[in-house]
Amino acid sequence: MPRIAGIDFGTVRIGIAVADLDVGIAGPLETYTRRSERLDKQYFQTLAREERLVRWVVGLPVHGSGAESQKSREARTFGAWLAEITSVPVEFFDERYTSAEAEAALQEAGLSKKRRKARIDQLAAQIMLTAYLEAGARGQEAPESLD
Repeated sequence: MPRIAGIDFGTVRIGIAVADLDVGIAGPLETYTRRSERLDKQYFQTLAREERLVRWVVGLPVHGSGAESQKSREARTFGAWLAEITSVPVEFFDERYTSAEAEAALQEAGLSKKRRKARIDQLAAQIMLTAYLEAGARGQEAPESLD
């Protein structure tokens, strides 16, 4: 089955979720803590191969107006690097409010602050990947305003 991975990009931690395209259900995979460019490269190459990925979906943190932020530019740079090192295409998708939604869900589940921190990034990636699948599995080069 073709699989895709959703990425909640961070400079320290990266949340990862995966989905089978045929089934259309996203699930959290893990939170990866960045180490060095060499180790990060090894990790993502192995992940792409072992999960049989056909696409990465990298979340774009944009403002409510749809305008991109510094973090959006960093996510785009990371996505370009990811495509280059894994030879797996990358699409970008609006991730506005996914971290807030993930935090609220984890608080509601009664998790301690430490356990929430360990899971928030992968849950945010799952929420973004689910929205991507619900939108017809199409990326957004330029997310629109919420107005």
